[in-house]
Amino acid sequence: MSETSSTAPTSADVARLAGVSRATVSYVLNDTAGGRVSEKTRLRVRAAADQLGYVPHAAARSLRAGHTGLVLMAAPEITFGPLFNEFFTDLRAGLRDHGYTAVLYGTRGDLSGREIARAWAELRPTAVITGVTDDLTPEGVEILKRSGTRAVLALTERPVPGAHSLILDQSGVGATAGEHLVARGHRAIGVLMPTDATLRRFSGPRLAGLREAADRADVRVEPLDLDYTEESAAALAARWPSLGLTALFCYNDEYAALVLAAFQDAGVSVPSDAALVGADDLMLARVLRPRLTSVHVSLPKGLALADLIDRLIREPDTPPETHALGSARIAVRESS
Repeated sequence: MSETSSTAPTSADVARLAGVSRATVSYVLNDTAGGRVSEKTRLRVRAAADQLGYVPHAAARSLRAGHTGLVLMAAPEITFGPLFNEFFTDLRAGLRDHGYTAVLYGTRGDLSGREIARAWAELRPTAVITGVTDDLTPEGVEILKRSGTRAVLALTERPVPGAHSLILDQSGVGATAGEHLVARGHRAIGVLMPTDATLRRFSGPRLAGLREAADRADVRVEPLDLDYTEESAAALAARWPSLGLTALFCYNDEYAALVLAAFQDAGVSVPSDAALVGADDLMLARVLRPRLTSVHVSLPKGLALADLIDRLIREPDTPPETHALGSARIAVRESS
């Protein structure tokens, strides 16, 4: 075969170059040889494939396996922080260890639930994991299943009929912060509400959870809109003395760091003038001064979730399951 040929090499070309059968090439390159092929032959086949630039055809592999091995991870337009970025990276690695290919699919806001499900289904994914989004509907679940998707999972606050649910209790994050501040004697608590619209799915439930904890103790709660800018934080610091608040739940650790710097510049003492609480308990919380009290969010290891996804793929008739994804506890430090 000419090195300048525009024709893609085939398994037959690899077999001829390696001096083996096409079946042996298939066994070796699909890791299904077991003990039928010697190590010497394996090396020869792989060397031939490398020399020719041969890559197994995904469609043919799908026919043999009975599914594509594609796990579609629908990514809504949300600004994820370091905690979730690490979680998703871990999950992709876990899926790879199981032999699946994880593909990040950016959703489009102009499509209906039915249309987005059909767009996902066109790729014939073996599994679909939706992000914190309303894109997945019961009708969408049915569309995916009819197209051959074996497992549909929704990363959500509320179960989606027909899908396996991975419940993210964002309200519990706010409740944990509220319970801590109420226990510290605060009777007027501010809650930062990022103006970034993509964060509303998190900030809204966190506010609701804190309100619930505060209402039980007859504590005042005041939402405070904030841009993620130094100017917006400085403006908040300037009017803090006039707000009549003694504590602030800062949505997460990154917003807390922004506010802490602005308060220090404005002479607002933390925690005596303003007790601050963040969320996610990143390393950032421990390196700030004063060290930041934060709601520690424990997410499952990506490998454990990959194991669950693999089981649901292998057992596609499993009735919809609900799994709690993460738990919250307070990590108390000097800022509160």
